[in-house]
Amino acid sequence: MSGGTGRGARPVRLGPRAVAALVLISAIGVVAFGWPLLAGADSGLAHAQDAPWLFAALLPLLVGVVVAMIADAGLDAKAVAMLGVLAAVGAALRPLGAGTAGLEPMFFLMVLSGRVLGPGFGFVLGSVTMFASALLTGGVGPWMPFQMLSMGWFTMGAGLLPAPDRLRGRAELLMLAAYGAVAAFPYGTIMNLYGWTIVPGLGSGISFHPGDPLGDNLVRFLAYCTATSAGWDLGRAALTVVLTLTVGTALLKALRRATRRAAFEAQVTFDVPAE
Repeated sequence: MSGGTGRGARPVRLGPRAVAALVLISAIGVVAFGWPLLAGADSGLAHAQDAPWLFAALLPLLVGVVVAMIADAGLDAKAVAMLGVLAAVGAALRPLGAGTAGLEPMFFLMVLSGRVLGPGFGFVLGSVTMFASALLTGGVGPWMPFQMLSMGWFTMGAGLLPAPDRLRGRAELLMLAAYGAVAAFPYGTIMNLYGWTIVPGLGSGISFHPGDPLGDNLVRFLAYCTATSAGWDLGRAALTVVLTLTVGTALLKALRRATRRAAFEAQVTFDVPAE
């Protein structure tokens, strides 16, 4: 009997069922974030009302992704335990920078974990971390499922970066730092889209006008993001880069060592003796 070998820990591979579940979750998320832009003036913009339904759909789909990956890749309880530990650490890191110019140290952990664990586990990790953080800090509200989706996409993106089996060392760190710096801005922009459609605008030039042409509202939205969150996104990006470049090497080694010991991809085969 023998096990699978390799020179390093590889991200958890996605099977067809896990891919289908991720596509379904992402499609639901895009609709949930974007429907107010296409709604009429009398739509009511019921994000506060649709959030519970989104949350009710999101949780079973997240469980479905984990189950699909376990079924496709042969994962065991150690993988789920590692997911829980990383989510707990991320949830504990988030309050350290809350309310301080966007300095959120959990983002660099999500980038590195997504890289090591792959896009499927990365998406689940990001979502579960945000859920645990909301429970820890009392930040439960209609915004929570939208935060879960945004962080899931952010972490999944790190798992989709190229050459997960080959690229190592300084080049990998630079790639992860660049991803963290760039992706911090779409994360903030997506969350702005949730808030902008329900919070009264600060002025007619940047407020959302239900029923207006999509192009006009997008111009106002760009102005809204520039005026309200660009500084926060810049702080988030800068801290992610600094932490990735300073402690990224050690953390990547620790995550990969834990992945190897968990034997996520160990394939057990039975050798038939020659007669």
